[in-house]
Amino acid sequence: MSNQAAIVGIGELPPVRRTYGKATLDMIAEVSALAVADAGLEPAAIDGLLVGPQVGETPQHVPATVAEYLGLHPTMSNVVDLGGASGAGMAWRAAAAIDAGMCETVLCVLGNVREEVPPRSPNRNPIRDFDVSFGASGANTAYALIARRHMHQYGTTSAQLAAAVVAQRENAQRNPSAVFHGQPLTVEEVLASPMVVDPLHMYEVVMPCAGGAAFVVTSAKRARSFSQTPIIIAGAGEKITHRAISCAPDLTVGPLKDAIARAYAQAGVGPEQINLLSLYDCYSIMLAITVEDAGFCRKGEGGPWLADHDLTWAGDRPLNTHGGQLSCGQADLAGGMSHIIEAVRQLRHSVPERQVSGAEWALVTGNGATMSEATALVLHRED
Repeated sequence: MSNQAAIVGIGELPPVRRTYGKATLDMIAEVSALAVADAGLEPAAIDGLLVGPQVGETPQHVPATVAEYLGLHPTMSNVVDLGGASGAGMAWRAAAAIDAGMCETVLCVLGNVREEVPPRSPNRNPIRDFDVSFGASGANTAYALIARRHMHQYGTTSAQLAAAVVAQRENAQRNPSAVFHGQPLTVEEVLASPMVVDPLHMYEVVMPCAGGAAFVVTSAKRARSFSQTPIIIAGAGEKITHRAISCAPDLTVGPLKDAIARAYAQAGVGPEQINLLSLYDCYSIMLAITVEDAGFCRKGEGGPWLADHDLTWAGDRPLNTHGGQLSCGQADLAGGMSHIIEAVRQLRHSVPERQVSGAEWALVTGNGATMSEATALVLHRED
């Protein structure tokens, strides 16, 4: 990335359990306006557009549909389809497009409504052939297999994973936009919650909801003239290893290990410089595996590491200070982007109610499918 691009505007719609009578395009327009206004720009300044694949009003021509609805005429546009890694994937693609001279200022946006469950596609694919036919249907089952393997191989316990869930719930008490704001949690309550798929309890599993998120990227040189503190995209990495859990090369090491290493190398930093963790947390086991893959502990020590550190906003290892997806809410693909939004807020030093002292470097991760698609960002506050 060579520190050539920066995030200069952010917008987020608080996650909600259900939406009624709203179109996806409405939510995309609302959150895009927030991000552009936060950057101090007019819509005409946006000449790049990155969107997700899920816009309920159109199955194809998504960038054109969104651009038309927003009144934009971009010189670069694309769909980023990496599941929960889409938000982070947008960030480095925006930086690359700016560096290539295709555009100057890129809007990255995701949003979704939640009224009813869409019908499943009848198309055949490896998941249908090798997973679903044997009863391994859906993300809950797949991540339970990952958790059980990690427990069997390394002795990880449910109580250790629950400690991270509780810390993030404590962070959510400082975030009025979190779905679980005002609902603190204990380790005992996590372990007593219903078993969804052994060994994962209900509070270790994300609760899908609706919402939206957006951010604006421009060149670092241009960003320095903005009123907001530039948040530099210092490094990025990406890796895909499989789609179906039955095809995963390893159940305890994900593609994030390689993606994070690339992001560190580009930024010229390592785990010791990172003072804010904004890690994708669709299930509690993802946190244990990610801190291992990010070099904060050795492989197999993720469970004890989570239990032994203070992961709250005021602790020694602040993790998902907005509550993460487990306690703030997973607004579909925008849930993954929420980790970027929170990192930018923290690096701007703009959240006094949960501000991490001296936040300067943040590691952001995105995870798509079943620990399959990975993106990692290193963000840096430029004073």
